[in-house]
Amino acid sequence: EQKRAVALFKLDEMRSPFRFVKRNNKQLSKQTMKIAIHYTEEAWSFSGRWINYCKENDIPYKIVNAYDTDIVQRVDDCTAFMWHFSNYEHKDSLFAKQLIYSLEHKGLKVFPNFKTCWHFDDKVGQKYLLEAIGAPLVPSYVFYDKIEAMEWANKTIFPKVFKLRGGSGSSNVKLVNTKKEAIHLINKAFGKGFSQFDSWNHLKFRYNNYKSGKEDFSGILKGIARLFIGTEYSKKHQREKGYVYFQDFIPNNKYDIRICIVGNKAFGLKRLIRKNDF
Repeated sequence: EQKRAVALFKLDEMRSPFRFVKRNNKQLSKQTMKIAIHYTEEAWSFSGRWINYCKENDIPYKIVNAYDTDIVQRVDDCTAFMWHFSNYEHKDSLFAKQLIYSLEHKGLKVFPNFKTCWHFDDKVGQKYLLEAIGAPLVPSYVFYDKIEAMEWANKTIFPKVFKLRGGSGSSNVKLVNTKKEAIHLINKAFGKGFSQFDSWNHLKFRYNNYKSGKEDFSGILKGIARLFIGTEYSKKHQREKGYVYFQDFIPNNKYDIRICIVGNKAFGLKRLIRKNDF
């Protein structure tokens, strides 16, 4: 019965993350909780909606700056911390996960929590995780030694899909049709490495948007400019090298289905493959 009660409490806590916050083995009610929210005006950020939710539901909160050197002390009077950090912001990639983990150790409820975000924007980390829990996964191969990678390339069957650890929206992903292409990528991976920003792929993306009517011609001009001027993230982030990652190619795949689970709710979407893509 005690185990069942604990399980029910955990389930209830998952269903309503704003209802209770557990800190120092104490159950904190809505009246005693206080949420620290890192706010940004960027359109992609959830932070504005979090603040509106707190206002509408009379939940105490305060706005903090996660980049402050004394951020750990600034949340002393809070029971929770929320930060929608970005995989395209160099500063975030330097310390966001470490801060999240540290504040969990401090006793705060954090969003996202470390178990949710440690593998964020890390396809190699996701490979290991999915293999460890026995989840369905496209056969994947990662090598940290050039000779081993070359031996594999000489024996395997093509096409294969090449990926870097990071990148969303199909960035840093290439279809490798031949052994020659694979060997070129392996040499580069264990040589000068890859920029985090693929300027040619970005130009192709802009061109496809123009053809489909999603952008005007200025989008193509911006794409051309990126051939010569990289993003701030790519300028500051070190080049990806010292490993190479491939997956088997799944042909005739017209879409993928993505399911997000939050507590006892599930949200799904079908993401269609772009025309002339894979």
